[in-house]
Amino acid sequence: MIKITIFLLAFLSITIMSYGMPIQSFAADVPPLTVNVEFNSYREGAEIVISGLIRDYDQSNDATVRIQDPNGSFVYLAQITPNPDGTYSVSVTAGGTINKAGEYTVLAFWNSNRNQATFEYFGSSESAPTASTPTPTPTPTPTPESAMDMEPEPVVETESVSEPKCGTGTVLKDGACVVKEKESSSGGGCLIATAAYGSEMAPQIQFLREIRDNTVLQTESGSAFMTGFNQFYYSFSPAVADYERENPVFKETVKLALAPMLTSLAILNYVDIDSETEMLGYGIGIILLNIGMYFVAPAVIIIKIKNRK
Repeated sequence: MIKITIFLLAFLSITIMSYGMPIQSFAADVPPLTVNVEFNSYREGAEIVISGLIRDYDQSNDATVRIQDPNGSFVYLAQITPNPDGTYSVSVTAGGTINKAGEYTVLAFWNSNRNQATFEYFGSSESAPTASTPTPTPTPTPTPESAMDMEPEPVVETESVSEPKCGTGTVLKDGACVVKEKESSSGGGCLIATAAYGSEMAPQIQFLREIRDNTVLQTESGSAFMTGFNQFYYSFSPAVADYERENPVFKETVKLALAPMLTSLAILNYVDIDSETEMLGYGIGIILLNIGMYFVAPAVIIIKIKNRK
């Protein structure tokens, strides 16, 4: 009787332990960051829904989602604040910047974690072959002679041009969807500065936004400069901003490095820019001033220190 009791207790213990193992195994199989695309392929005008899960989300930092075209060029960027349970989602309309047929890569970043997914873009749905069904030939009906002599009035067919619908992270500009320059959930596009100062409401971030919107973008030369600058800036700024959030020492270093640039941009608050020439003059002057502060001055100091030795 004692042996049977011991056997039953041992069997019950093993059963209870094995019951909890699949749950632990399932939790261990979930990666720290997931990203999924709703469908495997899309055509122009379709809504691309991107979603995922941050396993150990602590509500400290946002997630970053980027889309690269078949050539590896950046075509979309969004910073998303996940839900308290770690889930996140964003949608973008196929078309606009997503206009090349082929395989696109969706990259998701959160802190030091990274994951990716892919989808195919087939272009316009008009290019898809459709099966044609034969239509019956209408039977001609006799018409009066006067009606036969009258020539039908030509009908001018007008093409209805509908504007493309732009998804989150893009805006309509010159008939095409382009990446937003102003909106961003993490500081109006100033990703590195926002990560350094901790909030898009920081005075330094608002100052940069006002300089950009109220001064630089008010001229054609300033708008052209911002377009080229954004393509370069967004190619590396998400990774730098993520590293700032992970490394407090690097964050403080970036904050110190931004101080001279903020000081030089303050000059634009005390001048009136009413023409393209003035914008070019002040813009080139500030660029040269920053080159002197960040490169020339340190180089001169290093050379003098070496000469003293």
